[in-house]
Amino acid sequence: MTNQPVTIGASAKANSDYGLQLNRWFLKPIGVWPSFPSTTRFEKIVSITLNVICYSSIILTTIPCLVRMFLEDESIYLKLKSLGPVSHWIVSGANYTTLLLRSKDIRQCMEHMEADWQTVTREKDQWVMLKNAKFGRYVAASCAIFMQSGIMCFIFVAAMDTVEIQIGNETRILHVLPCAVYKKLINVDESPTNEIVLFLQAWCTMIANSSTVGMFSLAAVLAAHACGQLNVVMVWITEFVNEPKKADGPNSIGVIVERHLRTLNFIGYIENLMNRIYFLEIFRCTMDICILGYYILSEWADQNVQSLVTYIMIYISIGFNVFLICYIGEILTEQSKKVGEVAYMTNWYYLPDKTILDLILIIARSGVVVQITAGKMVHMSVYTFGDVVKTGFAYLNLLRQMT
Repeated sequence: MTNQPVTIGASAKANSDYGLQLNRWFLKPIGVWPSFPSTTRFEKIVSITLNVICYSSIILTTIPCLVRMFLEDESIYLKLKSLGPVSHWIVSGANYTTLLLRSKDIRQCMEHMEADWQTVTREKDQWVMLKNAKFGRYVAASCAIFMQSGIMCFIFVAAMDTVEIQIGNETRILHVLPCAVYKKLINVDESPTNEIVLFLQAWCTMIANSSTVGMFSLAAVLAAHACGQLNVVMVWITEFVNEPKKADGPNSIGVIVERHLRTLNFIGYIENLMNRIYFLEIFRCTMDICILGYYILSEWADQNVQSLVTYIMIYISIGFNVFLICYIGEILTEQSKKVGEVAYMTNWYYLPDKTILDLILIIARSGVVVQITAGKMVHMSVYTFGDVVKTGFAYLNLLRQMT
């Protein structure tokens, strides 16, 4: 499919694919794009093969680094230097597994989106949905740029750095690994072992980034679609109450109620799909803010500008991503409340009594707070983002006192 904007009046499949195109680019290369009835056997075999490759890469990369962290007698600073990459690989591997296990739920959300496009036929409503789909794409692209540029810059800078070691009468020039490994398990002081491990760590980081970006972008696109549906409901309510009946508009309150409940169910699907992933991300981002802050202060003291700039880039990318998932939860909650406010602000008092009662049901249902949570414990909102940052800095202060 091309990257050209879909025009109003295009098929439901084309419009739905336009919103999900970037997600396909992120998830399909790592084998976690869900299977559909139209998926061929060859495509399923390719996906399984990619799953094996990705899991093998994560395991082979993570184990030597974990063993070094536990068995090597080294300073806390060096252990913390390894903790950052290792935690990124482990949590991303958990996200990768979650995306695989929830494949049917992801497919259900995508099919729900396509069905919404099929049932909305007016160009005015399609334009509202398309506007939100474009916003979801922009957020997904921004997430990919921030995430990939920050972390891959760290890998690139580490790979370009070399060190000379003396082994007997031989002097060897080796690449500095992004994450040190246990040398009794893998001797990285020899070539080509050093280059192979360096490539494997870069490859594993790309897989980890792709799974994280795929998760964030999927959340953004699904949330943008839900906001589009809520906006359509608000347009329908306003037209139904304030304007004369139109041939192409909603001609009964039942149609509006059905669309409203359908959208709330869709938001429930998003919550069910994302709450575990959000919990892991909140935990990781809190830890990363703490660790990266420690890295930045250490490199600042050593006046290592190259590493300092790299860590600041990673810090910004992580901050952007955690703000993104918190903002998604906030905007869905606010948009859900806004439906009730729009219904209340219309000239409902001119309607028949029975219609007023139906409209009151919409207002009452909108008053029930819709929440996207992290592990069904923490409400995702901008306030949560502030709490994550404050908690990260609190642990950073504790870490500095310990070291």
